[in-house]
Amino acid sequence: MMILHCGGRQVSFSELADVKLPEETETYTPVAFSDLVTNAKTIADDLLKDYEYLGSEYALAAKDQRMFAVLKYAHESADDMSVALGIRSSHDKSMSNGYCFGSSITVCDNLIFAGDFVIMRKHTKNVFDSLRDQLIKTVYNFQSDGKFQNIIEDKNKMQETDMSNKKAYEFLGYLFGNKVLKARQLTTALNCWNKPPYEEFKDKNMWSLYNACTEALKSTPPNRIIQQHIKLHNLATA
Repeated sequence: MMILHCGGRQVSFSELADVKLPEETETYTPVAFSDLVTNAKTIADDLLKDYEYLGSEYALAAKDQRMFAVLKYAHESADDMSVALGIRSSHDKSMSNGYCFGSSITVCDNLIFAGDFVIMRKHTKNVFDSLRDQLIKTVYNFQSDGKFQNIIEDKNKMQETDMSNKKAYEFLGYLFGNKVLKARQLTTALNCWNKPPYEEFKDKNMWSLYNACTEALKSTPPNRIIQQHIKLHNLATA
């Protein structure tokens, strides 16, 4: 998820590539924004063999001296489940180069940067090679440890769990009582359950209710959204 509320603006890849690279010094090695994104996509495309590339979002902030990007991929066995690769960098020395990767990530222009895995490297010598090596290890480990397969299994379990309105209302109240949803978010989740915004969530099961809740959580402050998603997931799959 990319969130822009501190002056950032969405841009095209060509606009990203047009940002001028600052001069290198003995202690500072700049990395072109477009090179960072292209390198990350090449690695993800090569290693995520069972995934389809869905698209990217790019943003610039602070007079185009800060860059944010999100690359999205869907697994071939579950096209409604996805993983994402977040990228950030700067030319004004305000933040390190970074990648975040996982099934739920947050990239925000207020510098919130979170995911299942986070890699950060300063603008020092060999920063590009170091980031590349760490990203390769991260994506490989994500697949080899079965993390995404567990998500698929959780999804299937939720789809097999029928939910009456009574059970759904009880679960929403439980989330409110456990401070997963705030009052306004509770109303949003209830409305999405009663009138699903997407055709694939019209079945009355836990998966549809879960997605009604994730829709409501979109209004959560960036620094807490990952934490709230984890709480929701744990309660929905308990």
